[in-house]
Amino acid sequence: MEIDKKTIKKLKDCLDEFSLNEIEYSYKDTKIKVSQKTSNQVVSSSPIVSNQTNQIDTKQDISGNKVTSPIIGTAYLAPEPGGKKFVEVGKKVKKGDTIMIVEAMKTMNHVPSTCDGIVKEICVSDGQPVEFGQTLIIIE
Repeated sequence: MEIDKKTIKKLKDCLDEFSLNEIEYSYKDTKIKVSQKTSNQVVSSSPIVSNQTNQIDTKQDISGNKVTSPIIGTAYLAPEPGGKKFVEVGKKVKKGDTIMIVEAMKTMNHVPSTCDGIVKEICVSDGQPVEFGQTLIIIE
């Protein structure tokens, strides 16, 4: 197999032009993946993490039992788009009931209630990215 240097060069140029970290190209039985590492990405991600931490702290001022995210991922309030939500404010839940799903790496992780009670507040919106330990709902 001969390496197609022209295609690799074009892909490298696309990385620079569109500020991408990685690009993949497939044609028939050939697959080319080009990636690069830049130091700018680490610097730009720090302020975003700080802002999310501040949001988490303000949500934790409310009393009640907090159910937190077991992983970093995307929170979904229903089992499918447009489906009935797992919980709503004012709904009774039992320990072990699924309160939402956190998707990580294409895996849907059901988050169970940690206690019996009534849902006092849902702290995240559908499709919102969540951090490990972030409060998802508060049960009273």
